Amino acid sequence: MKRIIESRKFLGVDKTASLKELKSEYRNLMKEWHPDKFADNEAGREDAEGKSKQIIEAYHFLVSVAPETIEQNLVQYNETVANSQILNYSYEKSLLQLNFVDGSSYEYFGVPKNVYNKFCNADAPARFCRRNIYNEFVYRKVSKAVEA
Repeated sequence: MKRIIESRKFLGVDKTASLKELKSEYRNLMKEWHPDKFADNEAGREDAEGKSKQIIEAYHFLVSVAPETIEQNLVQYNETVANSQILNYSYEKSLLQLNFVDGSSYEYFGVPKNVYNKFCNADAPARFCRRNIYNEFVYRKVSKAVEA
């Protein structure tokens, strides 16, 4: 959740911002911080390159967790979590990443340590996730399923 909040703050948007508003703010910031604007100023250009990379990263991240993006991919997400087994997982600083047998990977944000511990100790991890993780936390897809 911290990354979401920081990205929104960095781009100057609130949590109700639509994809259209995100794109507009992204374009405005890129116009302001595009490295080509600082062609005659080496230090300014290097600063602008760093800033533009941060803008691009924040924009793409927020697009990946936006409700519109989630809605567009909901059918595929539901198919993956219903039909594909969890291959492996990792957890760091309230970020749970689940990797599925079909090649899909999803990150879940704001997962408390106690929920993660219960997941690790669950007799049926997939059932635990269906009840406690899949529809409870903000998520984003980090890799696509392998087409058979």
